[in-house]
Amino acid sequence: MDQRPISAVFMRGGTSKALMLHARDLPEEQTAWEPILTAALGSPDPYGRQLDGMGGGVSSLSKACIIGPPSRSDADLDYTFAQVQIREARVEWRQNCGNMSSAVGPFAVEEGLVRVPDGDATVRIHNTNTAKIIHAHFGVSGGMPRYAGDLAIPGVSGTGAPVRLDFLDPGGASTGRLLPTGQPLDVLTLEDGSRIEASLVDAANACVFVRSRDIGMDGTELPDAIEARADVMARLQAIRAAASVAMGIAPDLEAARKISAIPFVGFLSPAAAFTDLTATGIRAEAMDLAARIISNGQPHRALPLTISLCTAVAARIAGTVAAEYLSPGAGEGPIRLGMPSGILTVGADVGRDTGGAWHARSGSFYRTARRLFDGRVWVPASAWSPTPGR
Repeated sequence: MDQRPISAVFMRGGTSKALMLHARDLPEEQTAWEPILTAALGSPDPYGRQLDGMGGGVSSLSKACIIGPPSRSDADLDYTFAQVQIREARVEWRQNCGNMSSAVGPFAVEEGLVRVPDGDATVRIHNTNTAKIIHAHFGVSGGMPRYAGDLAIPGVSGTGAPVRLDFLDPGGASTGRLLPTGQPLDVLTLEDGSRIEASLVDAANACVFVRSRDIGMDGTELPDAIEARADVMARLQAIRAAASVAMGIAPDLEAARKISAIPFVGFLSPAAAFTDLTATGIRAEAMDLAARIISNGQPHRALPLTISLCTAVAARIAGTVAAEYLSPGAGEGPIRLGMPSGILTVGADVGRDTGGAWHARSGSFYRTARRLFDGRVWVPASAWSPTPGR
């Protein structure tokens, strides 16, 4: 046969969808996974639609999660996230996906990888991309996850059962430091010689934040309007590349341009009224901060959860762009982020350690997830390079 099947589950996690695969069904060496995953998702596709695979032509729908036995004593399983590029036959491994993290616990229970009692279950997840621990809390009935519920999340129609994700000690997930440069505010020099103030923060995933006004935007624009501004998109990519070097992610600008996943780049503004993607008017009083995020060269319709967490953490660090714009009425509780699909609420426990350095103790939020189908995904046999003995 010129095609080979692999057992797979297709799941929605938050505002993303991904193929869920068992590590046992893939070659032992991770380097051999890349051609399998790109073929399964339908990449590379110069048309940007991934019609010959399971992907959906946007970054939030071009993902895979590989689940296997734990490699740490404080976890119940290992979870490796794969961000499959759309127009290239390439996978980014240096980031986690908070949305798909919400599907990992239910998948593990349904697949018999973790045994939990009925009631409120907790699955301890080791994300291998960032070497961080996530606790997923969700309801279980009859030995299976509950998917029906009353929680609605921005960007997803209908309601579902809540999955609470607690990211433990999320600082330094990509670079090893919560503030990679040691400063809450830096001045980046871009390739064209211009300079811009930015906050470089690494919590759950690395991100560079700038002020909306500094790139000629209001901060309430929707994705299509952002993408239509070729000048702004180009400047944001230049900011991302400069930040990558400053954060130590890439050694130089040439290398930075080849890393499309991290750092994410976002522009922030004070709370302001806008109309979301469902044509619903959002009041300024409903949010504490407005955020727009670009990842893999695309404006997000709903904020990536790891970057929502990073934004909330940044807002609790004095001197950052996020803290500058945080509503005075935000208090010490969860932070409400205004984004294209509505309002996302994120909890961030941030303080100073005994040495006076900023420390992100944890971050949490709620998602919904659902198993969509299971069976086998077919990939060309040429994509498979099995390890001897597997």
